[in-house]
Amino acid sequence: MKKIIIFIILGIIVPLFAGEPVSVSANKRYLVDENGKPFFWLGDTAWELFHRLNRQEADLYLQNRADKGFTVIQAVVLAELDGLNTDNAYGEKPLFDNDPARPNEKYFKHVDYIVNKAAKLGLVIGMLPTWGDKYNKQWGAGPEIFTPENASAFGEYLAKRYKDKPIIWILGGDRNPADDEDRMITNAMAKGIRLVDKKHLITYHPTGGYKASDFYIQADWLDLDFYQSGHHIRLEPHYLISYNEKSLSQEPKRPVVNGEPNYEDHPVNWLSNGERGWFDDYDCRYAAYISLLTGACGHTYGNHNIWQMWQEGRNPISFVRTKWSRALDHPGAFQMGYMRHLYESLPWEKLVTGKYQILNPDHSSFQICTLSEDQQFLLAYTADGTELTINLNDLQSEKVTATWFNPRDGERLPVGEFATDGAQTFKPHSFGRGSDWILILK
Repeated sequence: MKKIIIFIILGIIVPLFAGEPVSVSANKRYLVDENGKPFFWLGDTAWELFHRLNRQEADLYLQNRADKGFTVIQAVVLAELDGLNTDNAYGEKPLFDNDPARPNEKYFKHVDYIVNKAAKLGLVIGMLPTWGDKYNKQWGAGPEIFTPENASAFGEYLAKRYKDKPIIWILGGDRNPADDEDRMITNAMAKGIRLVDKKHLITYHPTGGYKASDFYIQADWLDLDFYQSGHHIRLEPHYLISYNEKSLSQEPKRPVVNGEPNYEDHPVNWLSNGERGWFDDYDCRYAAYISLLTGACGHTYGNHNIWQMWQEGRNPISFVRTKWSRALDHPGAFQMGYMRHLYESLPWEKLVTGKYQILNPDHSSFQICTLSEDQQFLLAYTADGTELTINLNDLQSEKVTATWFNPRDGERLPVGEFATDGAQTFKPHSFGRGSDWILILK
């Protein structure tokens, strides 16, 4: 019953779009919707959505994500898994003779259907025109088909088709530019989009360990700094924090988001048979809360089974083990919705990017605390249930109310009211791996 109630709450706060764009806030720290209200990027990596799912399956996927509170669905038009030469669910390829100047209308009608269905559910499509192997075949199926000239034309074609839909453009496709030609192709595609669509945001999806601004910091088309923390190890917190710190200290200023973190149910460090384990819901929460509390404008969740829409009969990529439709309800996906609801219950856009001091940092665990710019509320995260001692003097009130938020089930547990006249220690309800907690003081 608890999950059903949370779904209903989330359903109320999901914004409904009629083609109006998400844009960047005046202070360049977060995104806003068509009414100027903060827009919380809660993404899901559904890279093979257009390519592998039929309409009934796409309906199931999109409804599930809308119910859980996701806001951005990241999907690829010219998909990674032999997306040029392997038919979609209706026997159609995206291009005739792999020519970007000759798009197949029947293939794009299916893309249209999914984009329109997403819009009806209040979801924004984070649309990648192509995966990176179509212009830089360091790995993958390829073939390389783009030049600066046809990349511009293809960007213009997509922009004409989707300029009035809820879209955020994501260039790159898990590639870093290898040479000047790669940069020319990306810049040309962005130019083609901008010739037609001057409203929707454009960003760039690099490989693991990099952010968009590492390659295009001065590009006038780059609206949002998008990074990929990757799937190799259980990440150190300072590694995660470094992306936001570097991005938010740069000029020009842009909002920042982790657009591809460790995926739930992905083998750690890509090793077979879970030799080092499998990333679980805790790994997903850990990456998300660290990113958010150090200045991100939202977060993208990923599930190893879902990005590739795997089911029996399909080639399993990187030791996938669960059918995509079953993986829709893995615990991490629910918990991302709880996270969004926590944030949207507060004026989260007021959280400052600097880290607020915790008086007892336990270096054997990880703790972080962030204060709002008006000093009216504070969020603190303890990664394993280690108690927190916080100086309450900087909160601008004689008293504060303390509440524990359980990120595993979305439950709030009242602690009490405290005078803001010094330090106070707060002890969570459990301890150990997976016992992360968020303290709310307001």
